[in-house]
This record gives sequence, structure tokens and C-alpha cells, in this order.
Amino acid sequence: MSTAAAAAAPLAGLRVLDFTQFLSGPFGTMILGDLGADVVKVEPPQGELARTIPPHFAGADSLYYLGVNRNKRSVVAELKNPEDVARVRRLALAADVIVENFRPGVMDRLGLGYAALSAAKPALVWCSISGFGQEGPWRDWPAYDMVVQALSGGMSLTGEPEGRPVRAGVPLADLSAGLYGVIGILAALAEARASGKGRWVDIAMLDCQLAMLSYQAAYYLHAGQVPGPQGSAHDSIPTYRAFVAGDGASIIVTANTDAMWQQMARVLAREDLLADARYASNAERFRHRHALWTELDAAFLQRHAADWAARLMAASVPAAVVTPVDGALQSAHAQARGMVQTLHSDSGDALRVAASAIRFHGETSPAGRHPPPLGRDTDEVLREWLGA
Repeated sequence: MSTAAAAAAPLAGLRVLDFTQFLSGPFGTMILGDLGADVVKVEPPQGELARTIPPHFAGADSLYYLGVNRNKRSVVAELKNPEDVARVRRLALAADVIVENFRPGVMDRLGLGYAALSAAKPALVWCSISGFGQEGPWRDWPAYDMVVQALSGGMSLTGEPEGRPVRAGVPLADLSAGLYGVIGILAALAEARASGKGRWVDIAMLDCQLAMLSYQAAYYLHAGQVPGPQGSAHDSIPTYRAFVAGDGASIIVTANTDAMWQQMARVLAREDLLADARYASNAERFRHRHALWTELDAAFLQRHAADWAARLMAASVPAAVVTPVDGALQSAHAQARGMVQTLHSDSGDALRVAASAIRFHGETSPAGRHPPPLGRDTDEVLREWLGA
């Protein structure tokens, strides 16, 4: 970690009223909090349901909740109570940004919708995160991460050929919606500060996943070919793939240029492959990829994965051993980058979480605040935001 002093956070002074629950919204608002925004989380008296998700807890709250709610304050409000709704409306009008991930129409029914609040405060930036967006035939469908992964085409690409579809091991539909939400919010804030007029950012989890199909979407839309499960290979570059080494561990190699392919063959002591016309170019290697994979599979069994990775990297061929979560978080590089952060609760208990990925060169990252206990900050926020 750099020893430079921490500078003022870039979003210091920005007020964010956070109505989100579970993962997509809380992940996004946590990023805003990491960047210095004053994020106030509005929860029902029993707390948001994510606080109770098993199997792991620290104190009264689940690790699921604690993992995505640092750098926030918690206010309790019963949105079925007219007095609480009126108080929350005042908080909303004191905010710069509103973020919610209810089903479309819920905030309107509470009298807290975008139209009503933006009429009173035109510069307000509003972000709605939902499964399918504010418009469209699926608007009112319930959505969870795996539902969206299934509908997006992404799940059809994940897993081994001839195998069952596999959900991505991290909740990509939720997390990408949070990320796209932050991007939309920051863009709308830039405009609002110049024009005095905010926007309603409409983030659909499904839209995010469709956008992230990226070149796979382009392949289909241009060529008409529907891609299938990718397994641990690349559907364009045959030497961009995982292999099983002699110790049973998997190693990935991304030899995506001719020079890298040639170095890979030399490291594997298979220079004979370089003289084979079937492997003379990427196009030829792709055409004969199954025969090539048979040769490479046998070669990689001759050494352990870590040995191969070191030899390939020394030859400027990108390679890595497939690493479990513990190894990834405990690596020297993750530690040097400060990617495991320790947060301290009011009672002094320590909580270790994955840190923010956003760094500003030459500055240290702020210490970060422990996720808030339910309702801890209600009086403080009412006093600071409303003078109550």
C-alpha cells in the first residue's frame, strides 16, 4: 500500500438515500459510499431481509448483508405509516440521489415516486434497479440473479459442452446492475450540476447481462450462429484455454498471438508442433483445434501446474493456476493492493471483507466504516439532514 496521505473523497458531501435491499442495489450504493458519499440506508423496523440470510453471521447480521453495506448509515422507517412516509419524503428532498430496487410502481404507490419528487426538486438524480426495467412486457416479473442469468443467454454459455447450464459462481446479474447503476448515477450527476436538471436512471438486470454478451452478441447478430457452452476454452482462440497438469490442478494459458503460441510450444518441449502446417496460424489452429488440444493435454500432464505457470510466464506467455477463493484473497498481490479490508464495529469487533476495487494513484484508501446496525443512525440523520 502507498504511504501517501489520503485525500478528500471525490463524492464527499453527496447525499444518497438508499432504499435498496439484498445485492444489486446495496452493491452499487456501497461503491458510492466507498467514494465518500453520505449513504443513508432506509430499512423497515425488522431490517432488510438480507440481514438474516444464512449460513454465516457476525453478531446479529449475516455476512451476506455485511459484505455489501459498509460506509452507510441506517435509518428505520415504516413505509406503511403515513408519518414515516412524510419524514422519508423530507429526507428524499434533502438528498442528491435516490436509489431503489423495488418492483416498478412500488415507490409511486407510496407517494415517493420520481415524478412527484423531481417536481419538487428538479435536480434530483433517481436510480431504479429492477429485473426487467420500468417498461416492457416483463416489467412486473419477479427477478433474482439466476433467473436473469438464465434469460440473458449468459447461462447458456457457461459450463462444459454437452453438460448442464451452469450459473456463474459470482452473481453477475446483481453485481453488474449495481455497477451500471453507479455509472448512470455519476453521468446524471455531472449533467445535473451543469443544467440543474436530474434524470431517472432505469437499470434492468437483464439489460446489463445482454449488454455484457459483448462479442458473443456480435457473433450471433452478424453471423447468425448461436454460441453454446464455452467450458474453459475460447471460441475464437484455441490456445486460450484451461489444461489439467500432472498434479491434477488446472492451469489456464492465454497464448493469443503467434509469438505466444510459439513460445508455449517451446516451453512444452513440443517444437515439432511449430513445423506442423495444421498449426501454422491461428485460423489453422482453430480449424484443427481438437487435434491440437489432444497434443497439448498430453504435454501439460508432464509437470505440476505451478511449475508450468512459472515457465510460461518467464517466456512471456500469460498463464495462471486456477486459484480457490482463499488463495486469491491471501495472495501477496491482493495483500499488497489492500484488497482485504478490516472494518471495526461500534463495539470493536473486527470484520474482514473484500475491499473496493477503485484506487486513486498516490493516495491511500480510507479506512472504511463497518456496516451499520439496524436503525443506529436514525436520530443523527434526521438532525443533520432535516434539522429535526
